[in-house]
Amino acid sequence: MRAPARLAAAGLLIGLAVVVAAMTLAGTTPQAAPPGIPDPGPLVGWALPIARLLTDLGAVATVGFLLVAVLLLPSGAQLQGLSVQAVRVASWTAIGWAAAGLVLLVLNVSDIFARPVTGLNIDLLGSFIIDFAPGRAFALQVLGALIVAVVCRWTLAPRPLAVTLGIALATVVPVAFAGHAANAGSHTLAVFSLMLHLVGIVVWVGGLLALAWVALRGSKRLPEAIARYSPIALWAFVTVGASGLINAALRLGSWSQITSPYGLLVVAKTAALVALGVFGVLQRRRIVREDKGFARLVVTELFVMVSAMALAVVLARTPTPVGEDVLQTPAERLLGAPMPEAPSVARVFLGWSANGFGLAFTVFAIALYVTGVVMLHRRGDHWPVGRTVSWLVGVVVVAWATIGGIGQYSHVMFSMHMISHMMLSMIAPIFLVLGAPITLALRTLPGARRPGENSPRALLMAAVHSRLARFFTHPVVAAIIFMGSLYALYFSNLFEVLMRTHSGHVFMEAHFLLAGVLFYYVVIGVDPSPRTVPPLVRFGLLMISIPFHAFFSVAVMSADYVIAERFYTVLDRPYATDLLADQYLGGGIAWATGEVPLVLVMAAIFVQWFRSDAREAKRLDRKADRDHDAELEKYNAYLQSLDRK
Repeated sequence: MRAPARLAAAGLLIGLAVVVAAMTLAGTTPQAAPPGIPDPGPLVGWALPIARLLTDLGAVATVGFLLVAVLLLPSGAQLQGLSVQAVRVASWTAIGWAAAGLVLLVLNVSDIFARPVTGLNIDLLGSFIIDFAPGRAFALQVLGALIVAVVCRWTLAPRPLAVTLGIALATVVPVAFAGHAANAGSHTLAVFSLMLHLVGIVVWVGGLLALAWVALRGSKRLPEAIARYSPIALWAFVTVGASGLINAALRLGSWSQITSPYGLLVVAKTAALVALGVFGVLQRRRIVREDKGFARLVVTELFVMVSAMALAVVLARTPTPVGEDVLQTPAERLLGAPMPEAPSVARVFLGWSANGFGLAFTVFAIALYVTGVVMLHRRGDHWPVGRTVSWLVGVVVVAWATIGGIGQYSHVMFSMHMISHMMLSMIAPIFLVLGAPITLALRTLPGARRPGENSPRALLMAAVHSRLARFFTHPVVAAIIFMGSLYALYFSNLFEVLMRTHSGHVFMEAHFLLAGVLFYYVVIGVDPSPRTVPPLVRFGLLMISIPFHAFFSVAVMSADYVIAERFYTVLDRPYATDLLADQYLGGGIAWATGEVPLVLVMAAIFVQWFRSDAREAKRLDRKADRDHDAELEKYNAYLQSLDRK
């Protein structure tokens, strides 16, 4: 047996041993049910955490090998050498990921319906997938893993494989809906923190696992791969640590619960992760500098990481000090949190809402942008202060509309929801687009280490100029998405369906923001674009969109029925009880808010128009200096010939 296979088997045995030990210490080992009580049996009780660990390891390995093949090892138009082998390994690990996920799905059906595996049937499996959020999450995981496996067998081109890496990371996300976070208070914050935690883990551990494989293969490209992996590992480590602390705080409830079985497991996992982060960075720098000992260190780290993942598996099956039934009333279950108090000026402008989407966007948008600006200044490059200010203003507007007071009340009042909608789709995108984030990313992302390499910068540029980007940035398409979604959402049952689920509300917030960014990217964008839209066409596009927005606002104000009436009836808020009056107010807010972006965008278009003319004049002046006004001399000669005739 080769060294990588022996080390993989050793890591798996360590993980299984930690699972058994942690379950024993936490008191979660399978126990026989009292007579007459349905019981899936001890086999399911032991197999569930083992299948979960194998599923997680499959995800980690798949993401890691794709990361090495696409980003860490140098590559050209087609992958070569060790990168090809990494993709082939990723295809096999994706198959294992899908198989373990399928076993995990079946075991969860057995556990939830309290039946042995031999007593299951297709109807129970179908009911679990259709009617239960964890069932849908596990099914999506299996489907995503199979897609990754097929693509890895189909192509060796870096760009499709970069998309496949994104699919693999997205496949990890639904699992966040299958644990404690999906059923407790502060729902969106708990689910989003768990999502970020899972993504950070698979990137961090997966990258390290694949680098260990590269080191054991004796590749001379290892130092280049480590250098590119280090900043990725730092971001992943910070994400894992911050999201883990947030999630643990929500589940523990107070410091007094730190000595509970769940709290002790959290402490053990935290200690392992912190030790890995601190000592791993220090030791890896020394080893890379001396160019020896990396394989030995990274294998040791991987064993500790597998142990931490095993502890996380047991944590997912250990009862939390904060129970999963803290949401008692129908309104609390709809909101994922207690009903907020009656709105006031102070609560609307200074309030706080534990919104995971808004918090994640705010933190990452500020951290990534500021990091890029600092990198430019450190190497002596200039970045306009106005762009930075514009970006930060846009992020603040998004924060107010999601995690601020408006975000809190947007769940319970149509008028507040409409303010949040307008902020996310019509105000914040203007400032975000003028912040030129794509340009900043292109100037700071790693470039090619050798001619022809598909570096992160090249992959981003290829995405910007891809056929898909060209389609979505067509002025007509952008306008249809921006304005058409208003009518499709509010004048159908879609709004009520999305408001009834936490994921639906997050989807609306993300859609509002992305639709607005796409529209204003076409109208006033300063970043590179696959299309060149003249200023006059941009201005016309803006003028055409105004009547559609105004008509929508009037239609909402004139409606004699309540939009999403059943949702607001079940919510039964103790204030603003006149639903139709609150809806009328929301329509008026939408109408009035539409004037603000009009002024901002018109000003931006005229400034860009003026600058475009100034640049064209400078270009013509330079051309005239080079050819001694050849065009002017030619034109004068033409006029003289006409005069002679």
